[in-house]
Amino acid sequence: MKLDKLKPAEGSTHNRKRIARGEGSGHGGTATRGHKGAKSRSGYSRKFGFEGGQMPIQRRLPKFGFKNPFRVEYKPINLEVLQALAEKHGYTTIDIDTLINAGLVSRNDMVKILAKGTLSAKLEVKAHAFSKKAVEAIEAANGTAVKL
Repeated sequence: MKLDKLKPAEGSTHNRKRIARGEGSGHGGTATRGHKGAKSRSGYSRKFGFEGGQMPIQRRLPKFGFKNPFRVEYKPINLEVLQALAEKHGYTTIDIDTLINAGLVSRNDMVKILAKGTLSAKLEVKAHAFSKKAVEAIEAANGTAVKL
């Protein structure tokens, strides 16, 4: 085998179609764009959702629903997570900074404590919101729930 004798496999390569290079190329004239119309012109770019002049689906379908601009999104944290933090690190007070350091929430999150799981540790919990059952469970364990 010699390097100057190497060739690609039969049928694996093709000549590139050179459009708009004269009539002799077989792709001259309209340069494979057809006759007239927007797509035959230079500078044409199809608009997103354009359906050839037909009324687009996003305009045919009715609009519905409502997005409340004043909705407050809370990051939920369960009692079982608080219990695990208290056992692992020996915390008696759990606040937003504690949860941020643990990697559970980010600086801009609003935190709501929910009642999933059990809580046996006596904790002072500081958060933006609490469910009723979470407050009951925290107070049942002789802790306090402080709303920020």
